Amino acid sequence: MRKRNITLALCLLAMSVASAQTKSGGISKDMLQQIESAQSNKSGDRAIFNAMAANSIDDLAKNFKNQGEIDTYFSVETPSQSIHDQKSSGRCWMFSGFNVLRSKFARIHKDTLNVEFSQAYLFFYDQLEKANLFLQGTIDNAKKPIDDTRVQFFFKNPINDGGTFCGVADLAEKYGLVPMSVQPETYSAENTSRMAKLIASKLREYGLELREMVSKGKNAKAVEKRKTEMLATVYKMLARTLGEPVKTFTYAFKDKSGKTTGQAKEYTPLEFYKETVGGPLNGTFIMAMNDPRREYYKTYEVEYDRHTYDGHNWKYINLPMEDIAKMAIASLKDSTKLYSSYDVGKQLDRKRGYLDTENFDYGSLLDTTFPMNKADRISTFDSGSTHAMTLTAVDLDEQGNPKKWKVENSWGANYGQKGCLIMSNRWFNEYTFRLVVDKKYVPENILKAEQQKPIMVMPEDPLFAEDN
Repeated sequence: MRKRNITLALCLLAMSVASAQTKSGGISKDMLQQIESAQSNKSGDRAIFNAMAANSIDDLAKNFKNQGEIDTYFSVETPSQSIHDQKSSGRCWMFSGFNVLRSKFARIHKDTLNVEFSQAYLFFYDQLEKANLFLQGTIDNAKKPIDDTRVQFFFKNPINDGGTFCGVADLAEKYGLVPMSVQPETYSAENTSRMAKLIASKLREYGLELREMVSKGKNAKAVEKRKTEMLATVYKMLARTLGEPVKTFTYAFKDKSGKTTGQAKEYTPLEFYKETVGGPLNGTFIMAMNDPRREYYKTYEVEYDRHTYDGHNWKYINLPMEDIAKMAIASLKDSTKLYSSYDVGKQLDRKRGYLDTENFDYGSLLDTTFPMNKADRISTFDSGSTHAMTLTAVDLDEQGNPKKWKVENSWGANYGQKGCLIMSNRWFNEYTFRLVVDKKYVPENILKAEQQKPIMVMPEDPLFAEDN
């Protein structure tokens, strides 16, 4: 009797499992047969599989008709400068921002002087400020449940090395700048992953502690004191990986050939910032965005999307690509480089350093189509800004319309076109997302629209990943 009951139970279990596997919405046996029968068994399919089994998809999808020699002539081009390498880090936003600042310095001095800014120095304060942003954000939202969207946002992303030009502006104004020779790169500056994971783990631990302090009714002064102690530990971790930031240094400027000019002077980082950059950066530029999902000529602001707690949220005006292109052209014609960001992984021919929508024919290779437009790609997380580069040149036709563009990249001088990438105008329209423009190149109607009260959007939006 007992054996019979066991057998019956096993049968019922098997039936239950079978039922679960064919539950409505799952792949049933019948559905699988239909899927399988839809597959062709032609010799061409077998040949494609054999080729794909032994080769990369990009190598096989390369569009031969688009493999001709790249035209490297540009009718409008800013003076070239040294190419840097961000290595295994997400600091492209800083490299691109520094490219703009040092280009401006060289232009003011009619290319007689050259300056190289230390990424390691400002990155130290970027990480310290982001740690404080996390801790203070945790305090601000401590009374919310742990699974609240905003609380989850902080604990999911306690710290990172990505960013935008807003970070360059806020950090440089607050902490100044130093030459690269004064504070060079360290291993952890160029390879941020392990350092970031360790600091992130420490911050999550501290975040839980701060939430507990608030829940127990600790006063604001006590919470602030404990937060300061926590930041002291983060500071120590950063000092051991990036080097403690210099406070004063002696420096003499060099010309483009690397020869020292003039007498060496003693500087603080803020004094050096003032001499090389001049006045404040905030207020001198607009950030333009192309987001076809949202209304154009409206200003938007991303909550908590900033580098410092007391700094500026990422604020942008949404514009059609035609307006963005016109401002870019006006800037380049005046020898002014621009911070810009793109979905650089899309249709990138790495060997040639060329970006074009027709570089790879994935559809023919895989016997399907990829018809989503820019708005669809953004909405579904299929595309968004992934990498910042410095826009340096444009080639115009006889009517003044752009044919192609060039950017300075931060992947080393041996990558692509001597450290630069060339992009067709059709690729530029599809995969450009952000452009930082000096206000003197911005039309009056856009300046006026940029001053309207921003519409607040959430950092979870698919478009608002930081450049890295």
